[in-house]
Amino acid sequence: MTPADRHDYLGEGLLEQHLAATPWRQASAWLEAARERAGAEGDVPEPTAMSVATVDADGRPDVRTVLMRFFDPSGPGFVTNLESAKGRQLAGNAGIAASLTWPAMYRAVRFRGTAHRLPEEQVRDYFGHRPWGSRVSAWASRQSQVIEGREGLEAAYARYAAQWPDRGGVDDVPVPPFWGGYRITCDEVEFWAGRRDRLHDRLVFVRAGEGDLDDPSAWRVERRQP
Repeated sequence: MTPADRHDYLGEGLLEQHLAATPWRQASAWLEAARERAGAEGDVPEPTAMSVATVDADGRPDVRTVLMRFFDPSGPGFVTNLESAKGRQLAGNAGIAASLTWPAMYRAVRFRGTAHRLPEEQVRDYFGHRPWGSRVSAWASRQSQVIEGREGLEAAYARYAAQWPDRGGVDDVPVPPFWGGYRITCDEVEFWAGRRDRLHDRLVFVRAGEGDLDDPSAWRVERRQP
């Protein structure tokens, strides 16, 4: 057996007295730090890359990486093809978990809760601000479906690009009827901070009542062992 590589985590950790009053404020602070690191240090190339886990009809977990396109006190959100594997799985079981992980910073944020479809108006507004090519690819890709080769994908893209040429407008490409997004209504938000000797910090906001991510009365905090 090949010995495993060893790398000690040199993070600052996270103590209760330094934790923000709400999960929204703590996550926002860490996200802003990650974005700053993306520019200054260059070692956090995609700060909003978020792993999203769902469960299929047989109860088996499934995970993939998306970009977190929305984040406010209502929760994190992302867009997708609603007929994709994740879309079909969420239609059958709305339970969801997601995480933002920044290895260079020895930090991660974990969200657990329930997925809710984004309003059509919000989807249309976001879709219109995507680059033209990304809007075309939303039509060309039947996400998660089998295709024989890349040629078929590129041919579909060329067909839709010709149908809806780039004229510089937000309405150049219509929103596909099978395209939408989800918001995660959280029951737990965990903040993981790596430390030496694997004695990491895990501080978890657990839902204690009604309220959004910026309502202190809706949450209690517990420390979990690493």
